[in-house]
Amino acid sequence: MNKPENVSHPTPDTGTKPATATRDALVSDWGTSSRRLRTVLLYLKRNPNLTVGLVLLAALAAVSLGGQLVLEPKFADPLANRPKLPPSWEHPLGTDSQGRSMLGVLIYGTFLTAKVGVIAGLIGVAIGAVLGFMAGFFRGWVDVVISTITDVLLTIPPLLVLVVVAANLATKLDTNQMALIIALLAWREPTRQIRSQVLIMREAGYLKTARLGGTSMMGIVFKELMPNLIPYLMASFVLAMATAMLASVGLEALGLGPQNEPTLGMSVYWAMFYGALLLGMWWWVLTPVLALVVLFVGLYLVSAGLDELANPRLRRRRQ
Repeated sequence: MNKPENVSHPTPDTGTKPATATRDALVSDWGTSSRRLRTVLLYLKRNPNLTVGLVLLAALAAVSLGGQLVLEPKFADPLANRPKLPPSWEHPLGTDSQGRSMLGVLIYGTFLTAKVGVIAGLIGVAIGAVLGFMAGFFRGWVDVVISTITDVLLTIPPLLVLVVVAANLATKLDTNQMALIIALLAWREPTRQIRSQVLIMREAGYLKTARLGGTSMMGIVFKELMPNLIPYLMASFVLAMATAMLASVGLEALGLGPQNEPTLGMSVYWAMFYGALLLGMWWWVLTPVLALVVLFVGLYLVSAGLDELANPRLRRRRQ
C-alpha cells in the first residue's frame, strides 16, 4: 500500500499581516502629514507677509469670536451701561455717550464688519470667476460682450452708485442688505483678473499637451484649469473682501450704514457725530479705528502673500 504523501497544510491566518499593514499605513500617513506640515511651516517662514497677516487676522478673530462666548450682545446696545465712562476694570475700553460698551462694539462690530466683507467678497468673486472664465476660455463674441460690459461699469464711480442705493434704504438697512448692495459692483475686478489668467493658461504648454492627448473639454476645465486657478481665486477673494469692507466703512462713515447695528464704521460715524474728541472721549474713537487698522493691514499682508503664491515670478525672486 502506498504511503500517503506529506501534505503541508497552510497555517491559519492570525491577523499579523493585516495589523502590520495597518500600522505601516498609519506610519506612512503620519509621515506624509508631518512632511506636509513641515512644508507649510517652511513656506510661511519664507513668506513673512502671509505669516504676519494670518497672525493679525487670527488674533482679531480670537478676540471677536472668543469674546462672544463671555459677553452678551446687549452690552453693545445703547443704554446698556452708564454713558461716557472712561476705561476701567469694569469697562476695559470704556463706554460711549449712549452707554454702549466699547468692548462689546469691538467684539460684535468686528464680526459684523467682517461679515459684510465675506458675503460681498464671496458673491463678487463667484460672479467674477464665472464671467472671467467664460470670457477667457470661449473668447470670441462671449469675450467681447463680457469685457465690454465690465469695462463700461469700471468707469462708473462705485461710491456714487452705493451712496444712491444705500440712501434709499438707510432707514431699514442691515448688514446683509449692505453686503448685497456692495456686491453689486464687487465682481468687476475679479472678472478682469480671472479672464487675464485664463487667457495665459489657455496658451500654456501643458494645456496643449492635454488637448493632443485627447482630453475632453470638461476634463481640461476641471482637471487642468480649475486647480491652477485656485491660488488666483484665493487672492481675488481676499482683495474683494478688503475692498468690500472699505466700501462699507465709507458708507457707514457717511451715516448710510445700518443704524441699529454696532459695526465698526457706524461706531466711527457716531463718534464723529457726537464730537467724541471734543468731549475728550478718545477711547470712543480709538477702539474702532485700531480694529479697522489691524483688519485692513492683516488683509493687505495676506493678499500680498497669496499674490506671491500665485505668481511664480515673485516666488523665484524671493528664493
